[in-house]
Amino acid sequence: MAKTFAVPPLSARVVERLSIGATSRRERVIHSLDGLEDPVRPEVLAAAGDLLWERLRAQLPHAGSTTDFLLGLDAGGIVPTLALAAASRLPYKIAWKLHLPLDGAVRFCEPHAVRTDVFAYGITPGQRIILVDDEVTTGQTLANLTIRLREAGAEPLAAVCLVEDTTRGARTLLGSLTLPLVSLTAIEAAP
Repeated sequence: MAKTFAVPPLSARVVERLSIGATSRRERVIHSLDGLEDPVRPEVLAAAGDLLWERLRAQLPHAGSTTDFLLGLDAGGIVPTLALAAASRLPYKIAWKLHLPLDGAVRFCEPHAVRTDVFAYGITPGQRIILVDDEVTTGQTLANLTIRLREAGAEPLAAVCLVEDTTRGARTLLGSLTLPLVSLTAIEAAP
């Protein structure tokens, strides 16, 4: 069983998912900013965004001046993307599970989801992007997105998440792609 570690103002844990499809993960990371169990106070969300920005700048000191925008993942990545955008004053975009006739489409895969295709739009060569999601487990979705963005000529600078499940190897996978991973809190294997 996984043990939960929390960095205020965030706590997280793994719960079993009910009524799941054949390709879906059996578990889900839930956290105190997702609004599932308790209402989220705006000042707590703002504090989480400030802390994420502080940690990102510790790894990428020039992130504020070298980043064109944040790219959040539908749907869990929306909340941390908004919090990080407010703290960093960087613009943001959201990748959606909507296939639309828009320019600069980059299609990537979220392999553990029921609907696996995700699309980022308005992607052009030379853009420098920070990827944002609420939780990272295997890292496969962010790895798929990183590869596709690079194929389109864009440059993913880092991945940022609220919760990292360190038991699934995401940091190693993203590291193999030279994509730093910044997390606010971690779920680690119980001793």
